[in-house]
Amino acid sequence: MKRAAGETRNTAEMLAIQALAFIAEQPDQLARFLDMTGIGPEQIRTAAREPGFLAGVLEHMLGDESLLIAFADSAGIDPVDIRHARNALG
Repeated sequence: MKRAAGETRNTAEMLAIQALAFIAEQPDQLARFLDMTGIGPEQIRTAAREPGFLAGVLEHMLGDESLLIAFADSAGIDPVDIRHARNALG
C-alpha cells in the first residue's frame, strides 16, 4: 500500500529537520551550510518552517558524500532515503 502524499511529505520534512540538527551539531559543517545558503544562525528556526528550505538542507547533504554517509549512519538509514525525501519535498 502506498503512503498518502501528506504522510510522505511529513516524513521527508522530519528527516530534513533531523539532517539540519545533525549539521548544527558540527560547527564546521554548520558554518559551511550557512555560508552556502546565505542565512544567519538567527534565521534558521524561521527558515526551517519553509519546505523549500528543508529541501535545500537535503540537497546540501546530497552534495557532500562524506556528510551524507555520516548522517545516514547516525540516523540508521540508507542514504538513498535522503534522495527520496528530497524528491518528496519537490
